[in-house]
Amino acid sequence: MQSGVQFELVDTTLRDGEQTAGVVFSPEEKMNIVKALDRAGIRWIEAGIPAMGERERETLGQLLSLPLNSILIAWNRANLDDIKASVACGFSYIHMSLPVSDLHIEHKLGKSREWVLERLREVLGFTKSLGCTAFVGAEDASRADPEFLLRYADTAASCGAERLRYADTVGCLDPFETFRRIRHLTERCLLPVEFHGHNDFGLATANTLSAFHGGAALASVTVTGIGERAGNASLEEVAASMAYLYQLGADIRMESLPELTRLVSEASGRPDTHYRSVFTAING
Repeated sequence: MQSGVQFELVDTTLRDGEQTAGVVFSPEEKMNIVKALDRAGIRWIEAGIPAMGERERETLGQLLSLPLNSILIAWNRANLDDIKASVACGFSYIHMSLPVSDLHIEHKLGKSREWVLERLREVLGFTKSLGCTAFVGAEDASRADPEFLLRYADTAASCGAERLRYADTVGCLDPFETFRRIRHLTERCLLPVEFHGHNDFGLATANTLSAFHGGAALASVTVTGIGERAGNASLEEVAASMAYLYQLGADIRMESLPELTRLVSEASGRPDTHYRSVFTAING
């Protein structure tokens, strides 16, 4: 690896992880998970979705009051009401997401590519006018036209976004295609790219490492890999791979991961298999 290469983790256990069927964290569990992530040296934590309701906003307000080194991010749909809810809650780091595949644009939104770009300009402009740091998600990017994805990325950059999340929303990539697509994007995109993988074919961690080789600067992960459907890339697997295979991620305190994985396993009610790679090694 080249010296000076950086690769950061964005933990989304409290957002995507809580989309696991049957998993609902209590406010106390969320507080404990955030504090454990902070102790482990995870810089970025996607804390939740303020637009979900008053109870969620109350809990997120409590998380924001904690003395942390980690930075908490609010996840939003790309609409003004979601952004207003996040800002009212106290967030200054805002992630907003829009579909970029024709399949989702036409059948989920009932809109056009041009509508997506115009909505992105509108919501990004509003978010920046409030003094917030804005991150942009490209939902279903792995099934999008690569040239439209570049237009989306260019629009995000020109409107003040500070990074782009490439979401393999249905987990349909393999490591080779991940490398090819992320390299194509990072060679042309002005923004740092974050890779968000799903584990439908058991490839989320492998795809995340391929995205790193393709030029991604960040990766979404969840503790023990929990998440929607088959889950996400596992924080402990990616962190261990970066530390021991590539000698990166020095800010992550590996000795804190056993406590973190046990905490999330107990809170989620999903005790992990005794035969799963890094989880088994660190929990012995």
